[in-house]
Amino acid sequence: MSSDKTRGGLKSQFRRNLLLGMAALPALSLLPRGALAQATSAVNTTNLAVTDSTVKVGILHSTTGTMAISETGSVEAEKLAIKQINDMGGVLGRKIEVIQEDGASDWPTFAEKSRKLLVEDKVAAVFGCWTSASRKAVLPVFEQYNGMLYYPTFYEGLEQSKNVIYTGQEATQQILAGLDWVSKEKGAKSFFLIGSDYIWPRTSNKIARKHIEKNGQKVVGEEYFPLGHTQFNSVINKIKLTKPDVIYASVVGGSNVAFYKQLKAAGINLSKQTLMTISVTEDEMLGIGGENIAGAYACMKYFQSLDNPNNKAFVEAFKAMWGADSVIGDVTQAAYLGPWLWKATVEKAGSFDVDKIAAASDGIEFKGAPEGYVRIHPNHHLWSKTRVGRARMDGQFDVVFETADLIEPDPFPKGYQ
Repeated sequence: MSSDKTRGGLKSQFRRNLLLGMAALPALSLLPRGALAQATSAVNTTNLAVTDSTVKVGILHSTTGTMAISETGSVEAEKLAIKQINDMGGVLGRKIEVIQEDGASDWPTFAEKSRKLLVEDKVAAVFGCWTSASRKAVLPVFEQYNGMLYYPTFYEGLEQSKNVIYTGQEATQQILAGLDWVSKEKGAKSFFLIGSDYIWPRTSNKIARKHIEKNGQKVVGEEYFPLGHTQFNSVINKIKLTKPDVIYASVVGGSNVAFYKQLKAAGINLSKQTLMTISVTEDEMLGIGGENIAGAYACMKYFQSLDNPNNKAFVEAFKAMWGADSVIGDVTQAAYLGPWLWKATVEKAGSFDVDKIAAASDGIEFKGAPEGYVRIHPNHHLWSKTRVGRARMDGQFDVVFETADLIEPDPFPKGYQ
């Protein structure tokens, strides 16, 4: 995306929109009186890249390869949040400087780049990763070198680390809640599970299968395909033969474009055949085309179409910075939360030290979140709502369900481990 060109043409509009955006952030107070006077030696005792005027952070996502279709939005959201924070005065009186690395849709590369950011660049925090494979690759590095990762993607759960804040939803907030909704609303009795072949889809479907069978329902098929795969005609034929009540899809990245186009070409009408995805957001729909996925359901915690003041200001500021045609998906929004939650935690702790941030994270809230409101649980996941959206022709979703209350995160649900 051409950010420089867009920013130049919409500079004055962006400044107006930014002021609107700040009005939606009441929970994040400006620095307390005297914060600017804090010595670097007092707020940085572990040799991080913090000076009297700046603090360095890392952004680590795939901007090339099959996952770029999904991760580009995360980079853009994190940069928007960092710009807004800097325009408010930064963190503990220090402006944030970004060092960006490309994981290139390759898990060893993610590990290598995370080591560089922590060991060579000595960043105070990293906002990054998308797939569970990339997160699993970098986790030992963050734990070895005591870094802090803000991870934005919905995921399978079954993990908790002092060195990670999980700003997306875990299985109870997405997989189990989504299956309960589609079972109740559609009277579903049979499911066909299809996913990409790596940790998240396989573990998510393992959890889904347990829940489906626990409820007396049946899995009539389960198939996996390599990342970047583009030939789905064989599995589509199996779907047509087994006639499941629900196609349950966890295909990720660029493969989604081929999968949904081939579903339509095979005559599967998603207005009649129920399909629930836990991986397609507005970001992927931009490549898929609304005409190829309209009628499908997605279980997420955020949709761009959410009607609340926080989200309206966020969408306006995002489009002003990244272009009027840009879209915002669930993970993009969760990525936006990371820098704000880090800022609030640093200021609560009065320090950039990772151990102090980890200890101070419990209870940190963000009332200005575009999704409405979030709060960090002691297990480093977020309290969030669950929502279901139905895909429209224009590439957006109509929200057809949301929980009345925030769902407490439970990364280790009993009976699903």
